[in-house]
Amino acid sequence: MSNNIIACTAPIDQIAIDVLKPFGEFAVAADPGEEALVAVVKEATALIVRGGSIATARVIGAGPHLKVIARPGIGYETVDIQAATARRIPVVYVPAAGARAVAEGAATFMIALAKRIVQWDQECKRGNWDSRYASKPGDLDGAMLGIIGLGNSGQVLAQMMRPFNMRILAYDPYASRDRARELGVELVSFEEMLPKSDFVSLHVPVTPETRALINRRTIKLFKPGACLINIARGKLIESLDLLVEALESGALAGVGLDVFEPEPPDFNHPLFRQPNCLTSPHALAMTTGAMFKVFKSMAEDVAAVLSGNRPRFVVNPEVFE
Repeated sequence: MSNNIIACTAPIDQIAIDVLKPFGEFAVAADPGEEALVAVVKEATALIVRGGSIATARVIGAGPHLKVIARPGIGYETVDIQAATARRIPVVYVPAAGARAVAEGAATFMIALAKRIVQWDQECKRGNWDSRYASKPGDLDGAMLGIIGLGNSGQVLAQMMRPFNMRILAYDPYASRDRARELGVELVSFEEMLPKSDFVSLHVPVTPETRALINRRTIKLFKPGACLINIARGKLIESLDLLVEALESGALAGVGLDVFEPEPPDFNHPLFRQPNCLTSPHALAMTTGAMFKVFKSMAEDVAAVLSGNRPRFVVNPEVFE
């Protein structure tokens, strides 16, 4: 058994422990703050970043023995990639293992919003049988789905919604047109997609180009009465205030949010009193099967680096050049 330390910003799943226990002992940070991370990383050879923790340049600099930083997920905005690369520390991540769970979560929000599941569940339990006359459920059949980001989860969502007879548009300047054709998806511009889509689902990482992609200008481009789904990152939406205004004005008919900025959000915000806003605590992608695959993939890549080998999925491959 090595005396190396594998530092974790939060507890990790058993499969990752099983894969990594030959490489050292585990140390979990006392809390997600920077000071706690600085303390836990001092003797670490690996740092696993999850939850709300951020591996800042200071945190990375406090770990002189670090050989690898890992993110159990597709996003890596919580790691200072520039600082890691300057130290020639590979940052491993998991770009695809959770794609189906993400797509299932987006589909769940769409169906629940269209069929008013939560609203009618509450009315029925209150004994309000006549609520069935107050409004009608919507249809997925023939509706237009706009997918922003035709990567792994966006592609799975497109495949998943075809049997519902939805027409599917996608905006992704990096997507393969051949792959889009295979999926029966029409690639269009951002400005062309929004006015045509009955449902818009976000499937992109946070980058300088996508941060606050849904803002006061772009929300005006939405088809009146559309539904917005965000199971990607909270920073893709400018503010929760924007969503309240859109819901109250009717510009949006419904919103499904699994992610927020910050996390956890302020639950006193009026958005959480909107009946046509469905929420979950950044949990819809954390299915049993998906998390097993994610932690296994991440741990195997950490093990590869600690064994002197190249990992499968690395954000900054230039550190191996």
